Amino acid sequence: MSILSVLPIPAFNDNYFWLIHNGKEAAVVDPGDAAPVLAALQAHRLSLVAILLTHHHADHVGGVRNLLQHADIPVFGPRAEHIDGVSNALAEGDQVRIPALDLTLSVLEVPGHTAGHIAYVAAARHWLFCGDTLFAGGCGRLFEGTPAQMVASLAKLTNLPDDTQIYCAHEYTLSNLRFASAADPENHALQARITVEQEKRDNSEPTLPSSIGLEKATNPFLRYRTSQIIQGLQAKGMLQGDDPIAAFAALREWKNNFK
Repeated sequence: MSILSVLPIPAFNDNYFWLIHNGKEAAVVDPGDAAPVLAALQAHRLSLVAILLTHHHADHVGGVRNLLQHADIPVFGPRAEHIDGVSNALAEGDQVRIPALDLTLSVLEVPGHTAGHIAYVAAARHWLFCGDTLFAGGCGRLFEGTPAQMVASLAKLTNLPDDTQIYCAHEYTLSNLRFASAADPENHALQARITVEQEKRDNSEPTLPSSIGLEKATNPFLRYRTSQIIQGLQAKGMLQGDDPIAAFAALREWKNNFK
C-alpha cells in the first residue's frame, strides 16, 4: 500500500478542503474555492488527479470549474444531486478508484444535511470523508432531510471501526463541544476533550481529524439515546416521552438556537 498523507487546506472562515496526496499526485475533497487548492498544489509541488464532492453546497463545490481549467480530471459526486462539473455520479455501494494514488474509496449515502449527501470511506486506511454529515462534537443541520434520515446516516458512520479518522469539512469543534457540555454535562470524557481541543486551537492547530471512537464517547448526536441526554431534554420541556428520534430532533433544534 502506497504512502499517502491528508493535508488540510483552510478556507473561508472555517472550512477545510482535504488534499489526499502521495508527494506527487493529489485528490481534493470538497473544494469550495480553487485559489487555496491551487496554492497548496504549488507549494507542495503536486499534480491534481481527481476531485471528490460530498454534496452540492457552494462552499464545497464552488472551486470545481476553475480547477478543471487547470487539469482535465474526473470529478466524483452524488448521483442524487445535480452538481455542475460532476463526471462520475455515485450512489451507495459504488467504489472510487484513483490509480495514481493507489486509493480505493467506498461510497455511503448519508442524507440529512442535504437530500443526496454522500461520504467516502477508505477502509484500508481507516479514513472517512463525510462532508457536513458528522462533525467533531456535532452533526450537520437538517436543511433538506429529516431527523430519521440523519439518525440512519450517523448510524452508518458509527458502524465503522472506532479508529476510523474523521475528516469533516468545518472547524466547528469548540462551538460544538460547548453545546455538548450543556446537553451532556456529566460526561467526563467530554470535559477532558474540551481541554485538549482548546489547546489545539490556542496553538492554531486543527482539531481534525477526529475518530469514530472519540465521537461515540463525546458527541451528543451519537449519544441521544442515553438516559442523561433524554432526561435533560425532558427537564427542559423539550421532549415528551423517550422516543429516540424525537430526542434527536429535539437535540438538533436546541443546537440550532444555542448561543
